[in-house]
Amino acid sequence: MDLKLTGKTALVTGASAGIGVGIARSLAREGVRLAILARRRDPMEALADEIAAETGARPVVIVADLMDQDAPTNVHAAIQAAFGGLEILINNAGLSSKPEPMARDEVWNAGFDLKFTTLRRLTNAFMPGMRAQKWGRIVNVTGIIEPVATSAALAACAAVHAWSKGLSRDLAADGITINCIPPGRINSEQIRTRLHPDPEVTKRYIAQNIPMGRFGEPEELADLVTFLASPRAGYITGTVIPVDGGMSRFAM
Repeated sequence: MDLKLTGKTALVTGASAGIGVGIARSLAREGVRLAILARRRDPMEALADEIAAETGARPVVIVADLMDQDAPTNVHAAIQAAFGGLEILINNAGLSSKPEPMARDEVWNAGFDLKFTTLRRLTNAFMPGMRAQKWGRIVNVTGIIEPVATSAALAACAAVHAWSKGLSRDLAADGITINCIPPGRINSEQIRTRLHPDPEVTKRYIAQNIPMGRFGEPEELADLVTFLASPRAGYITGTVIPVDGGMSRFAM
């Protein structure tokens, strides 16, 4: 299937490891003119070199901390300088937070700032341009839709889902779609080092929670992102589509 993405412009945040790397590779293979963003330069430069060797086109590397107040303005300026505009925004940045029912306000505020506020502010920076060109794709990589404990990050992801559903109605007439993908357990740096460092505990977790019997791979989620970013997905908006090997149990 031709996804009709050749020549489209895209920004992928959180592109220094894991899911973000998988998304960047997938979009680049479809001929997208790509910018990748994260706080760590070295992994992104290596990824850009790899993509350039494979596709002949090197992504633009943007080093930024989206928690900085001026980040959306600065990132927007960098994209304008590189491409003259943006058609596809993949919001993938963010870390999980430790489950803690009585967490301090600082933990809750930091969780919402990272997983919701920075995403909303960056999206707002590019929304006027997408509206003016009457075309755009926004895909938010969020978090599991059935939390098993109290987590600031996952509560913020639920806020992203609600915000995206409302925004999908505001933007549909302008040819802009916005969708969310909550990943389950996808093999990545964060999963291996923060959530599942113990192989035996990981095996028990998989047996108890994942009908597929394994963690997913970044490419398996990236393929859905790439489709939702394409003109082929023009009638899909306001959705929340888990990629989790069957972890989700309840009605959405």
